[in-house]
Amino acid sequence: MSHAALVLADGTVFRGEGIGRSGTASGEVVFNTSMSGYQEVFTDPSYRGQIVAMTCPHVGNVGVNARDDERWHGSDGRPALSGVVLRSASAAPSNWRAEADLGGWLDRVGVVGIAGVDVRALTRRIRERGAVPGVVSWPVVDDDLPRLREEAAACPPLSGQDLAREVTCREPYRYEPSADAWVARTGASRGTAVVVDFGVKRSILDCLWAAGHDVEVVPATTPAADILARGPDLVVLSNGPGDPEPVTYGVQTARTLLGRVRLFAICLGHQVLGLALGARTYKLRFGHHGGNHPVRDVRTGRVLITAQNHGFAVEESSLPAGATVTFRSLNDGTLEGFDLPDLRVRAVQFHPEAGPGPHDARFLFEETG
Repeated sequence: MSHAALVLADGTVFRGEGIGRSGTASGEVVFNTSMSGYQEVFTDPSYRGQIVAMTCPHVGNVGVNARDDERWHGSDGRPALSGVVLRSASAAPSNWRAEADLGGWLDRVGVVGIAGVDVRALTRRIRERGAVPGVVSWPVVDDDLPRLREEAAACPPLSGQDLAREVTCREPYRYEPSADAWVARTGASRGTAVVVDFGVKRSILDCLWAAGHDVEVVPATTPAADILARGPDLVVLSNGPGDPEPVTYGVQTARTLLGRVRLFAICLGHQVLGLALGARTYKLRFGHHGGNHPVRDVRTGRVLITAQNHGFAVEESSLPAGATVTFRSLNDGTLEGFDLPDLRVRAVQFHPEAGPGPHDARFLFEETG
């Protein structure tokens, strides 16, 4: 067993044993409350710059496989997140789809992890004091702790960082699911959906294709004129990591597209679109990360259980005239979605593709299409 440590910027130390790649990784430490789908969590590009602690006490039971990776095009094979924190990791996966165990996979893709941590105590600390930068490292000895505390204290916050530029695709591409995909077309063609890739998840592309769209993906910095030249019937502003305010190119693109084509915005795209409309964004205390977040559909009163992964939100009171609030979080009352019918705009803060998570909100791909 190799001794490992998670060191927070405030000096707090959590000890455990190393898993995955040995070394040191830094980032904002957040907790994820999903009970399953750890591979989809770890490969979500929205976790760029973060160390993810899973609150589920036992992780790795079903191993990993190539099909469940959410980071899709242009990937170097390494997930976007900085590191992982676990209570207990399974070394013997039991599932017919498993191609590797979790620890071996984390090592192969270069992710530093720590297991054996009291994640319950860590989660309570984050909930009470807010998300905090930290460092996970192994192997370590006690003499390493002062240096790790300095590294954790020097780790920059997510606010002000343009992380979407780091995870977007480098060239445009056309997407179709592979032969082993779980999706199928549900009806006639609905034309072309151009996805602006701020860190898009593979499941979003699958859901758009299943809804009948021909899916084209373009880099985050693609100008509006180039997007319109593709003749889209729908433009999707995708999920992605970090602070929306530095994504000025995306805000400008969204502003130029308003009223010229239907827009569907998800997660970071929701925030970028909000900024394009003149609304304000702000950083949440510890963010929303997990597959069990209740959201109320304001239009119908129906409650959806949703997948979420974001550290920033749109300030509801700053939405422009004509915007209709469609969804609101039942955990903290934050804005989870809005429509702007006159401009053919729909935006949601949660992840309707639910990879991982419940499928309560997948109807939005059909409604928007």
